[in-house]
Amino acid sequence: MRSQAVPRRSTREAIIEVATRLMQVRGYTATSLDDVLRESGVGKGTFYYHFKSKEDLGYAILDAIVAAFLGRTLDPCFSDPAVKPLARIRCFLDRLVVIQRELHCVGCPLGTLASELSDVHEGFRARLAGVFSAWRDRLVQALREGQQQGDIPGDCQVESVAQFLVASLEGAILMSKVTKDITVMERCVNEMKRYLALWESGR
Repeated sequence: MRSQAVPRRSTREAIIEVATRLMQVRGYTATSLDDVLRESGVGKGTFYYHFKSKEDLGYAILDAIVAAFLGRTLDPCFSDPAVKPLARIRCFLDRLVVIQRELHCVGCPLGTLASELSDVHEGFRARLAGVFSAWRDRLVQALREGQQQGDIPGDCQVESVAQFLVASLEGAILMSKVTKDITVMERCVNEMKRYLALWESGR
């Protein structure tokens, strides 16, 4: 039986992967196009065949980060309507802890880009704001479903709760990165679960 060949990365994918790794360490601004070309082993002609500019590359990196985030966290936890809404949110919280543990607390790529670029690059700020809004909206939807099913009381301000969860998670990820201690993230997530349980028990 012939073994199945592992698909090779395209040149575009290889450039994005190298640039993402460099920018995760150095930041977007401090990572030069020459750095990306040298580490990826491609020439300028090849680069400009795939990307119009470093900014265009940055947008592609952001798209790749978002796709990976959705594929590993939001989509697996929120795709099954048969699962209780609060259980979906807890699944999402647990997956974020697992990812940070696997990556040795490297932080959130979205948060890293947001803190660096939101004040200096309007295009990135707008895209990043849209990503965080979509993340919050997914939580809002689950919380509203919980209200409709009677699991969450009607006086719960679901938009505020969702915003609190997003902000708390970003803070927990940042603190875990600074301390290089996954238990910081674990404790914060446990407190968020206790917070959700208070709403659940208040129905």
